[in-house]
Amino acid sequence: MSLPVSRRSFLSIATTGVAVSALGLAPAADAARKRAAAPATPGVAAAAGTVYLNLNEHPLGPSPAALDAATRSLARAGRYLVEMEQDLCNLMTGELQLPNDHLSLFPGSRDALNRAGSLFTSARAGLVVADPSFDPLIESATARGVAVRKVPLHADGAHDVKAMMAKADPTAGMLYLCNPGNATGAITPRADIEWLLANKPASAVLMVDEAYIHYSNEPSVADLVRQRQDLIVLRSFSKLYGMAGLRLGAALASPGLQTKLAAFGSNPLSVPAMAAGIASLRDPLLVQTRRAENARVHDETIAWLKRKGYTLPALASQLLPAGRQTRCERVRRFDAETGCHRWP
Repeated sequence: MSLPVSRRSFLSIATTGVAVSALGLAPAADAARKRAAAPATPGVAAAAGTVYLNLNEHPLGPSPAALDAATRSLARAGRYLVEMEQDLCNLMTGELQLPNDHLSLFPGSRDALNRAGSLFTSARAGLVVADPSFDPLIESATARGVAVRKVPLHADGAHDVKAMMAKADPTAGMLYLCNPGNATGAITPRADIEWLLANKPASAVLMVDEAYIHYSNEPSVADLVRQRQDLIVLRSFSKLYGMAGLRLGAALASPGLQTKLAAFGSNPLSVPAMAAGIASLRDPLLVQTRRAENARVHDETIAWLKRKGYTLPALASQLLPAGRQTRCERVRRFDAETGCHRWP
């Protein structure tokens, strides 16, 4: 979905106190200013003034090294290049300090998300999620007749793991948690996730979606998959790595859970996506540089909003409207008119 709005009106809205993703809005606003003044790029179709706000893509896209690697890989794209997938797997497991049999690659982490939902939830095995949360799993479960139990977030946007536990009756099949939160950007402390793992129904699987983990200083729980048979951690190249359209993600889990995820069959990866992923992981400064730039823009955005009278919690990636009811209502009306509205 896109917003049929000009760059000028977008930037006007961006300066009325609208607070959306620091991963998206603030850098996008700065990038939009530069694009508006820059000459057209030869061979690249103009975006006709459209600015995408609703999917949290990285405004810079893939790194230069990833773009170059993806482009060069096209000459070999007539083959599946299984060896390239192995190289990518080796790089990721080396970085995460996990055995290779604890990681599976997918054309986007949503593939693994959907597989897990189909495996572990049913009409007799419910799903426990935060409210709000990432929608696709909820939508899929609802369509399959799964009982979806929604648990309100804490006031600061973090997951209320004790309330999630209370909703997870003995028949619950899966609990789903995004950390940092999607759509709030709030951090759920690792200790809370460990508590949930220790206290949830033994038969239920906990899935922790770490799509935004690079924007957080909170430790990942990826290392826990070495010792747990009931934990799946998702990783994505769509956010900090800027590869949303290339589709590349991973599921971290025990070999037993990996076998279950693989039961749906293989889904070969795109050669350009693998090439871009390898180049991204081999760039020693990419994560550090993009984290620092995001933090700078994030802090500047919060400071500007606070000067305008808004109260904002400390979040990893997203910013949400709070206070100044008149302006928030203006944002909601704008969302309704354009069809961009998601939450709140």
